Amino acid sequence: MSKILIRGAKVLGGEARDVLIDGETVAAVGTGLGAEGATVVEAEGQILLPGLVDLHTHLREPGREDSETVLTGTRAAAVGGFTAVHAMANTFPVADTAGVVEQVWRLGRQSGYCDVQPVGAVTVGLEGKQLAELGAMHDSAAGVKVFSDDGKCVDDAVIMRRALEYVKAFDGVVAQHAQEPRLTEGAQMNEGVVSAELGLGGWPAVAEESIIARDVLLAAHVGSRVHICHLSTAGSVEIVRWAKSKGWDVTAEVTPHHLLLTDELVRTYDPVYKVNPPLRTEADVMALREALADGTIDCVATDHAPHPHEDKDCEWAAAAMGMVGLETALSVVQQTMVETGLLDWAGVADRMSFRPAHIGRLDGHGRPVSAGEPANLTLVDPAYRGVVDPAGFASRSRNTPYRGRELPGRVTHTFLRGRATVVDGKLA
Repeated sequence: MSKILIRGAKVLGGEARDVLIDGETVAAVGTGLGAEGATVVEAEGQILLPGLVDLHTHLREPGREDSETVLTGTRAAAVGGFTAVHAMANTFPVADTAGVVEQVWRLGRQSGYCDVQPVGAVTVGLEGKQLAELGAMHDSAAGVKVFSDDGKCVDDAVIMRRALEYVKAFDGVVAQHAQEPRLTEGAQMNEGVVSAELGLGGWPAVAEESIIARDVLLAAHVGSRVHICHLSTAGSVEIVRWAKSKGWDVTAEVTPHHLLLTDELVRTYDPVYKVNPPLRTEADVMALREALADGTIDCVATDHAPHPHEDKDCEWAAAAMGMVGLETALSVVQQTMVETGLLDWAGVADRMSFRPAHIGRLDGHGRPVSAGEPANLTLVDPAYRGVVDPAGFASRSRNTPYRGRELPGRVTHTFLRGRATVVDGKLA
């Protein structure tokens, strides 16, 4: 096994240290380390983080390989500094059986660029009518712990209660896409001043908040774990904050795009800004940033949602919802949270590695950068500034809202169990 010496990196943004990787593990952390025959990575001025973990990625395979595959999606993840991603269940066929989740898991192992942990569907076919094979998916080789109908809400309270009761038996978690369907029929964007002026169907904040309120109460009632996907409104923050104050086992995520972009961008009618949940107001964005900083929101999750060109290059009403995000997530978090003083780099490690790995019960990831730990690591140059050019993306899709925008920071190296998957910003 090879040895790699990372020299002079600021571990979690702290003092400069040398980190020696020997095989799959971190062998030593200190100053003045040497290792005969080791590959040396000069990392002065760079930040060394534990490998990032994404709780919310759409890899599209099986069924929509025109958008993304497990291979292209994990390559994009590695470029973004991720060593593990959770692959959502809204594939074709839906990942609602042990067979499909095992297929996705094996494809992830074959890719070699990051670990892929499948998310199982809560209901058969994402139809919200009958519980899927939750136990069988958990007992499969994929060892599923997270279940979600993401893309659709589990809107039936009885089904949601049963799911929460079921996953409690093996310390699983139900990740809810909070969207009351009756309140969002025909909705095209956030309901507010901009939607009124543009004449587009409004997506009210209460459609998200009412489901979150119901589900935290259900989770408390049955003593189970619930995770809120892509939380997007100030009101949702207050409900989660209240639930946590009661000691209930509730966690939540926010996407990078909801930390930066607002519904004012919809005035361009560019479908690249069409997403579910929709871009909200500036007040919502500020509330989300504060909630991520104070820990009310536990983690950042990309909701990486690739679409082929033809599904986005059309009129607004016909366009698919979603944005790619794996390759830009850390840069957006640096801009919105680090450079605003809301989080330091240790806080970024907590929100983008430690906490998502813990929520997903993902062994071997979200670990400290210390001797004896798995060498899942990400090296970041925070001084870098670059204009986003999707033509250079590793993802198969190009539907980024950041095209032409300057963002800070660049992942220079990613290591998966001691093996470099990204070197000098390029796939190894």
